[in-house]
Amino acid sequence: MFLRPALGAAAAALALFAATPSTPAAAETHESVTVDSKGRIAPDGTITLTGTYRCVGSTGPVFVSSMIAQSDPSIRHGIGGSLAVCDGKEHRWENTGKPYNRVMKAGTAQVEVTLMELRPQGGLPLPAFHATKQQDVRLAKS
Repeated sequence: MFLRPALGAAAAALALFAATPSTPAAAETHESVTVDSKGRIAPDGTITLTGTYRCVGSTGPVFVSSMIAQSDPSIRHGIGGSLAVCDGKEHRWENTGKPYNRVMKAGTAQVEVTLMELRPQGGLPLPAFHATKQQDVRLAKS
């Protein structure tokens, strides 16, 4: 489905412009996002990342977006996006995607995951960040 990668890429781009990696609201409401220590890389280069999230109090759609970097941490690639449910419960997420014009290899990669809401303000959906997480992940061939 084309919509998921597009939403993931949009959320990842918005995350790059976030001034703060976490908010006081996230700390107070126990909102969080995690990424599992292992990711999968398919023979065709498709990457799958997984983890958990928890959020509350959304007024707009919320997405779990993920970015990956390898060898050069300044070059990040969006890996899909998942729709999140902000009901205060812990949920699993899974994002799958293939980096554009880049081949990732099995081994260590740097992953950033963002739990981001498109909150309607004045008729425009503006990003509101619930939680972020940066972590090294080991990519294994699947």
